[in-house]
Amino acid sequence: MSFPPSPATDKAPELDRRDWIAGLEKGLAVIEAFDAEHARLTASEAGQRCGMTRTAARRYLLTLAHLGYVSHDGKHFWLTPRVLRLGQAYIDSARLPRSVQPYLQRITAGTGEIAYVAVLDGGEVIYIARSGTHRHLHTGYGLGTRVQAQVTAAGMAILALQDPAATEAWLQPRELRAYTSHTIASKDRLRQELARVREQGWALSEQQLELNYRGIAVPLFDRFGSLVGALNISMPMNHESSEDAVGRVLPVLQETARSLRNLL
Repeated sequence: MSFPPSPATDKAPELDRRDWIAGLEKGLAVIEAFDAEHARLTASEAGQRCGMTRTAARRYLLTLAHLGYVSHDGKHFWLTPRVLRLGQAYIDSARLPRSVQPYLQRITAGTGEIAYVAVLDGGEVIYIARSGTHRHLHTGYGLGTRVQAQVTAAGMAILALQDPAATEAWLQPRELRAYTSHTIASKDRLRQELARVREQGWALSEQQLELNYRGIAVPLFDRFGSLVGALNISMPMNHESSEDAVGRVLPVLQETARSLRNLL
């Protein structure tokens, strides 16, 4: 089996220093400094997280506030909903999310489960498309949700089916966190599981992130053989065995991935 390079792990092309805009890099770094554990930051805290002085961080924060991306009370700063425009611009303009949407709806119609497309970004997978009826919209992962790759079926499928050297480069610096008593937190054991996924060509993840939840995923390739993401279903385990769940949804995922390969 050959392993085409994955866009998620390819290095960025070289950029001439004359084309580099440091201010843009720093402004984006300030936005990315906010997360679930750091929802409100002072200028000093933002500067520490971004590797810049308090004065510089404050100038960037105030500029972002002027543009509507940040609010503040004079001491603490926090992101505003306007930041969502950045992510929505990708969802609306990128070809992959738009192309897969009808196919995801067919998966849901055929299995009764929510279907997703995920891509790898650093240590996490991001869900960039999902299916679901109105009844399902309050469940599962929302668009843009980021999850540690190794605890999801989608992440395992991407990590296993990309170039093995890229997978090892991804794994080496990671500290694997245990989310449940079932989470694979050993690098050696994770390597064994990735080898198994690579051999069979699909991934099953059970109770790695949440108890009583399983995911089943297949890699998603384009017409040139490049790995572009993963197609997956996430669902409660209930009383359905692993074998029955795989037998019910895996053929649908595999057939859909084959159809998408001719389209992407």
